[in-house]
Amino acid sequence: MLLALGFRLLAFQFFLPPCSTVGPIGSGVGEENLWWVKFTIDIAHPLAWRVVQELGHVLNYMSINERLPTVFMPVSPPVYLNGGPSEFLSWVIESKDEDFKPTDCAEWLKGRLPRPVDDPERWKMDDA
Repeated sequence: MLLALGFRLLAFQFFLPPCSTVGPIGSGVGEENLWWVKFTIDIAHPLAWRVVQELGHVLNYMSINERLPTVFMPVSPPVYLNGGPSEFLSWVIESKDEDFKPTDCAEWLKGRLPRPVDDPERWKMDDA
């Protein structure tokens, strides 16, 4: 059941502008019943770093006093064995609390990211 919820979160993420042209890498549940979702972002997309910034804010540091039980981070295989970030950099959202479900995470993102989330114009800022 958690895996299906992870795919729902993945589906939401792929409405984000730089994610819409890439596929999910996967999702799963770890040892302590904590879920994770792994995906790629097209870092050449003009809104890629805005999306990274928004996800980092909501998932890692939205409130100093009441942080979400999630971590959003980049992951990569060894650079010296593979290649650069456009091909091998991916991103993971991990849960740190088994009671915080992927659907909870998707709801937090929906409520705090630009809306509609799939409209690139909503993601633009003066400096982007």
